[in-house]
Amino acid sequence: MERLIEWLLLHLPRQQKTTVVHGAFRLDNLLFHPKKTEVLAILNWELSTLGDPLADVASSCLAHYLPSSFPMLRGLSDCDLTQLGIPTAEECFRMYCLHMGIPPAKNWNFYMAFSFFREAAILQGVYKRSLTGQASLATTEQSGKLTEFMSNLAWDFAIKEGFRVFKEMPQNR
Repeated sequence: MERLIEWLLLHLPRQQKTTVVHGAFRLDNLLFHPKKTEVLAILNWELSTLGDPLADVASSCLAHYLPSSFPMLRGLSDCDLTQLGIPTAEECFRMYCLHMGIPPAKNWNFYMAFSFFREAAILQGVYKRSLTGQASLATTEQSGKLTEFMSNLAWDFAIKEGFRVFKEMPQNR
């Protein structure tokens, strides 16, 4: 986490657009119409703030890099996105940029690293609470492993280029 903090500070985007950002904009925070492809509501606004809207785009892509067995956020990395009618993370990012009339950011990995870093920080808080018996996760060991898993995904985005799908995570024991 410390090296991620350093890396993120060194790679902050120079030009940022500031808008209202949800903070946890993901499929599992959307309420869909039962028969139409229409979003009826966006839930879970407690992390909303002002910030760069690309952070919400990256947040919405987190599940693309997590396995479906991930306990806190069901992932999509081992699913057939075409069959499910879900665009890939790269397609989501490009569609957003096209819709907003902006060129695709060259530092997309920053946004993904930041999103996984945020999730790791949240999980670290859960881990800390689990040490005192105040967390909802099953075991202290599991929450520590999930924190490490998320911070490793963040670091992987920080040091590598391009889109990458992750299919392995620590076993829940």
